[in-house]
Amino acid sequence: MNEINHQGGKLLVVDDDPSLLRLISLRLQSAGYEVHAVASAKEALAELESYPAQLVISDVRMDGMDGLALFNAIKQLYPSLPVMLLTAHGNIPDAIAATQQGVFGYLTKPFDSQELLAKVADALQLQPNIAEGESQQPQASWRSDIISRSPIMDVLIKQIQQVAPSDVNIMIQGESGSGKELLAKAIHQASQRHKGPFVAVNCAAIPEGLFESELFGHAKGAFSGAANAHPGLFQAANGGTLFLDEIADTPLSVQVKLLRALQEREVRPVGSTKNIPVDVRIVSATHQDLYQAVQQQEFREDLYYRLNVVELGLPPLAKRREDIPLLVHHFSQQIADRQGSALKTYSPEAMSSLVSARWPGNVRQLMNVVEQTNALSTGPLIPAQLVQQALREKAELVSFSQARDEFERGYLARLLRLTQGNVSQAARLAMRNRTEFYKLLERHHLRPESFRA
Repeated sequence: MNEINHQGGKLLVVDDDPSLLRLISLRLQSAGYEVHAVASAKEALAELESYPAQLVISDVRMDGMDGLALFNAIKQLYPSLPVMLLTAHGNIPDAIAATQQGVFGYLTKPFDSQELLAKVADALQLQPNIAEGESQQPQASWRSDIISRSPIMDVLIKQIQQVAPSDVNIMIQGESGSGKELLAKAIHQASQRHKGPFVAVNCAAIPEGLFESELFGHAKGAFSGAANAHPGLFQAANGGTLFLDEIADTPLSVQVKLLRALQEREVRPVGSTKNIPVDVRIVSATHQDLYQAVQQQEFREDLYYRLNVVELGLPPLAKRREDIPLLVHHFSQQIADRQGSALKTYSPEAMSSLVSARWPGNVRQLMNVVEQTNALSTGPLIPAQLVQQALREKAELVSFSQARDEFERGYLARLLRLTQGNVSQAARLAMRNRTEFYKLLERHHLRPESFRA
């Protein structure tokens, strides 16, 4: 896990030994934590009524209500609040059993100060800390939908603050599912165009034959079925921001017309003889290496530089793990609000599994896992087992592009085996010309001679 500065974290320490209680409190306070110390479990429960602790550290053996009973009470009242136990060597089996029931962890006495601080930091990393994550929202409404507290996202947000008002075109580079459209909306909201429209389009979803009409519009009768004039996305975004997602999938035939629209700041609808002025800022995004596409002549270099005046890199979720507890809480709260139900929370083990997962599908995958585990959980506390089950199921799935590549490679190999490496015959069976078929073979590193008898 990434190291996080949790200075100012709120801790509640419980121990009926005054000297040990004072020692622990001093060590934690010297590390920058805010500490409330009480001498009994009952005092701890009373303190939690008014003190928003992020972690409870309790001795196991205490007069009256012991640490295990306190943990059970906290689990019922505050399911997501982690509890760490302090135990003597003779009580280790009890502490281990408690961890299986949801206790965050335990320390044996006498304990090492560095080990104590490390475990406290780990526990706080799994806490949403909503106040911290949302503290900037009232002052910066443009970023209210960006849920983060990680340093790497702080850097990105400062970059947006700097470039958004300048009106230059921006390119967002980021993996699929990492939240590129959300970032584009934030750029729009932070710009001088925030009162204008924000129009988003996924270039990968537009059939090549409809690209021009979708972007630039068409005149009435421009083609069969064009019963009415259509303004197009550039005109729809006039005075605002046009977000072109998956820009790398724009056909070369359209790229030159897109370049002209950006240079001239006007569009000509299909079937029209008149140019229409447009005032649009372009924010584009891709998960591909667009510069490599330029080198391979799959993307126009002049258009690349026109779009990529400023490039912003959106980090994958695996590089902003500090944000996962905040995002999990945010998605869970959305589910509760939508369904009109009580908010479900995650056990410390479940949250630890979420924080440490690989997340190849990024924030989109995390949202899916939160929705699945919320739906399948029968109680208010979501256990680690449900999370691990959801993560295993997602791990068995591959991305669409990977699945397509695997299918193409297998399909081409079967054709070559069937024709014993005869490219002309294989191309005819695939209903492709030889030149295109050779390009497919080259892309998948398949050599026809390897399939010849």
